[in-house]
Amino acid sequence: MGMTANFWDIARYFKRYRTKAIWSITASSLFEIIDLTVPYAVGQILNVLSGRSLDYEINNFVMATVSLFGQSINQTNSLITLSGLIFVVTVIRAPIQVWFANNFHWEIALKTRRDQTQKAIAKILTLPIEFYDENNAGRIAGRVARGLANHMWSYPEIAGQLIPKVVRIIGIFVIICAIAWWISVFFLVSFILVLWGSLGKLKDLTKLEETLDIYQENTESRTSEIITNIKTVKAFANEAKEYKRQSDRLEREAKVSLWGIHIGYVKLGMVRDTVLEACQFVVFGAALFATFGGKMSIGHFITISTLASMAYSEIRPICLLAEVFARRYSSMLRFHEFMKQANGQDAAITLHPNTKYPQYRFDGKIEFRNLTFGYDRDRHVLEKIQFTIEPYETVALVGRSGSGKSTLVKLLFRYFEPTNGGILIDGQWITELDITGYRKRLAIVHQEVDIFNGTLMDNLMYGNPTATFAEVQEACAIASVDEFLHLLPRGYNTIVGERGVRLSGGQRQRLGIARALLVNPDILIFDEATSSLDYESERSIQLAMRRIQGTRTTIVIAHRLSTVREADKIVVLDQGQIVEIGSHQQLLSQGGIYHRLHSLQETGELL
Repeated sequence: MGMTANFWDIARYFKRYRTKAIWSITASSLFEIIDLTVPYAVGQILNVLSGRSLDYEINNFVMATVSLFGQSINQTNSLITLSGLIFVVTVIRAPIQVWFANNFHWEIALKTRRDQTQKAIAKILTLPIEFYDENNAGRIAGRVARGLANHMWSYPEIAGQLIPKVVRIIGIFVIICAIAWWISVFFLVSFILVLWGSLGKLKDLTKLEETLDIYQENTESRTSEIITNIKTVKAFANEAKEYKRQSDRLEREAKVSLWGIHIGYVKLGMVRDTVLEACQFVVFGAALFATFGGKMSIGHFITISTLASMAYSEIRPICLLAEVFARRYSSMLRFHEFMKQANGQDAAITLHPNTKYPQYRFDGKIEFRNLTFGYDRDRHVLEKIQFTIEPYETVALVGRSGSGKSTLVKLLFRYFEPTNGGILIDGQWITELDITGYRKRLAIVHQEVDIFNGTLMDNLMYGNPTATFAEVQEACAIASVDEFLHLLPRGYNTIVGERGVRLSGGQRQRLGIARALLVNPDILIFDEATSSLDYESERSIQLAMRRIQGTRTTIVIAHRLSTVREADKIVVLDQGQIVEIGSHQQLLSQGGIYHRLHSLQETGELL
């Protein structure tokens, strides 16, 4: 089970670049503070022009500056010094800020996206098989893509804008406090109230965003299923039904996003902007009357008015950034919940491509010792399975659907750990072997062969990229791939399409067999390899299997008993237990379950 995620998971997302982040955020904040020099310097210039004296601190700065050039302080030198200060903090600052602050925000965001995408791919590769039984590809891909994208876009906004703007407002408060503390008190209280009210409302809207995110994930998941199963949709003439279902889902999303979330943000913006304009007018009026009453210089009036306008104008982008973050918050949390999913046995696999793993070679003797397993601890799918497969032997697993045949193979591949007992290969427990090195010596041909979007050659060499062309030809001859090669427009270089849509079922099966043979496995498994094929394709697969028999240990899971007649040993499973073991003739003579299954298939009755 996955764990819940919280805000701190989002904050730790960028921890690899923590030092650079602290530097860049600090630099951006300092540049925001430095920028406040301009309205203050302009106010002091007005004081000089109106014959008023400079503030004590700035007067000392001007005196020290002009003395460096051997000049005395006067109106002209004061104006030149103050103008020079404005030039430094505007013109000179501009190119420096881009490189020493802004540049790092996007660098951190982009590098972290690369790092976290690698982690997400690693998570996808190491999650247990049952996770993919419960979640389809569209749902998983959508959650990961939205989470990564929203993290990437949020960092430059939070680190490069939100935090520095908050620091800027604090700096404005300090300057106003130094000039007129009674105005700064109102200024501070008004900001706290506006931010508190906005964040409180955003908390409610975030819950709606979470609901919307789940709705969107469900819609995307179904859309992915429609694309994957489009032939079935069309075959049953269900286009209108699927369109109606998706339209209803989109309407549900629209109600939440438009009438719940969007209107909520509009109302929030209306109240916030009205309050901000009123507060700014109060500060302006207070400064104006103080200046009119002789308690404040014109320069200080201009400084306070300008700074207050800057501060209140900053509260809008701060709130907008908070709103954007709130819109993204749910998808980012759901990404972290995905990343916290418990790994399966595959977590032991080292994903670094250059990692060395043991190069095993097995004779192919497999022992199942008192093997018991259940997906739920309280309900066993397999119960006390015990039998041995000798090297180079072909063993068939047969039984009704749900008898545990495929589960036995999943345990052999170490997708799951047995509840009790275990499996040995050449006398060694498979759990003691390196999982990558072990699986490299196994190969499987599934009922539905997975085909990647690429050339036929790419798919053939997927398990063994170093195979020679001669080895490819040999495997294709054994698997009867060469029988349809001439039908493909570019032979081995033909693009077979996503999921092998340009190949027939029989062609995909033969490709799967050739791909498995190119690995040169010690153990080869056929999992219902012929159950969905026509008679001619089935005969081609059976011939390929016959050529392989005796060259390695082979396990055949079969629904059609015609596939397993020539097996050295047939193991009959029923309700998770072994009920019969023997050759085809031996089991027929016993008159048990195998005999009954055989009779039903011979007479054409359905199982």
